[in-house]
Amino acid sequence: MAAEVAEPALRIVGGRPLHGTVDIGGAKNAAMPCLAAALLGDAPSLIERVPAITDVRDFCNMLRHLGASVSHDSESGTVEVAPPSPDSLVNAAPDVLVGQQRASFLLVGALLARGLSHVESVTPGGDKIGKRSLDIHLKGFRALGVEVDDNAADGQIRLTASCRLRGARLLLDYPTVLGTENLLLAAVLAEGRTELINAAQEPEIVCLAGMLNAMGARIAGAGSSRITIDGVDRLGGARRQLISDRIEAGTLAIAVAITGGRATLRGIALDAMIGVSDKLAEIGVALSAADNALTVRPAPSLCATDIQTTPYPGFPTDLQAPVTALLTQAVGKSEVWERVFEDRMQHIDDLRRLGAQIALRNNRSLARLQGPSPLTGCTVRGGDIRAAAALALAALAADGESHVYGLHHLNRGYEQFRDKLAALGAEITQVP
Repeated sequence: MAAEVAEPALRIVGGRPLHGTVDIGGAKNAAMPCLAAALLGDAPSLIERVPAITDVRDFCNMLRHLGASVSHDSESGTVEVAPPSPDSLVNAAPDVLVGQQRASFLLVGALLARGLSHVESVTPGGDKIGKRSLDIHLKGFRALGVEVDDNAADGQIRLTASCRLRGARLLLDYPTVLGTENLLLAAVLAEGRTELINAAQEPEIVCLAGMLNAMGARIAGAGSSRITIDGVDRLGGARRQLISDRIEAGTLAIAVAITGGRATLRGIALDAMIGVSDKLAEIGVALSAADNALTVRPAPSLCATDIQTTPYPGFPTDLQAPVTALLTQAVGKSEVWERVFEDRMQHIDDLRRLGAQIALRNNRSLARLQGPSPLTGCTVRGGDIRAAAALALAALAADGESHVYGLHHLNRGYEQFRDKLAALGAEITQVP
């Protein structure tokens, strides 16, 4: 019998203020949409500043399975994608890879745009943070002329297009980021004009639209709630650089603040950080911004405040867990209301294990905190990407040693998470 392999964890000794300078990498949430867009050209595309995370690795493997030639240099952060010819394009990515990340469903929009008459996918996976319906995606595909069968007994979603997709006016029931991206991908090669009304406005949408336009698409209005796509007959290749990861920037800024340190985060798109930086300033985090860098300085104390997650430009759901960790150290009563995903408070129980005083209300979507709470190191487990990051941040502020499990989640979403914290002075190592 083979020996059992011990699960890796982060060993963190808290109580050390973070100091120094760190570079922010390219955006995880922009990488997969732009990689999917590279399938649509008739020439290779080169994407720069791609983060070295497992979600990118797996997405590149899905592109290879579909017939693309992919060269991924994780050290330089570049990915070159040579799209397959129409007769060598495969109509479905491997179920096991699709089941590991939500963004895999973007390949459906790309494959439909490439003119495949039949596309299949299992329900995509990813973080278990609540209901993540595909209804808006499928409703949009139907409006573009696709026949959708999502009730198959084997769990497959089957999409059939008997001819070139046709532009349509689409009112999205909710400004879903992935849904907006998927419909952008599907519509750029459709016949006629497509309008997306109530579209997501996130910077990652603008990044995708910029790449598609560089390939020859005709997209206007990205970054607003109304996007217009005039279909074109063909797309070429492009060379594009991903925007900076505003979620990584926010996470590291909170790490510095929760330890009472001083550090500079370089390579940030400051305009995209307004919703985050304004709320951190409200909490009492001392911030100064200049030349695409954000400096976090120690404050005399942190102030309790109320936060609710909303679509961009509001406070992002992906920073709800880290900011909840920060508010355990704020003076007074705070409330954090998760309004995007109904099951994204799974980190609360482990924050309590560390010593946080938190009560959950409204079917576990509203957290009420009383701070500051003295935190003491212990063993905790993150159940998704952002929950694992939040528990690591709380461990940085705790007295003594903590072991944070769920390292595979961190590796999916953060590039060199441990190394960047260690470079700022954190006592953090991987065990065993």
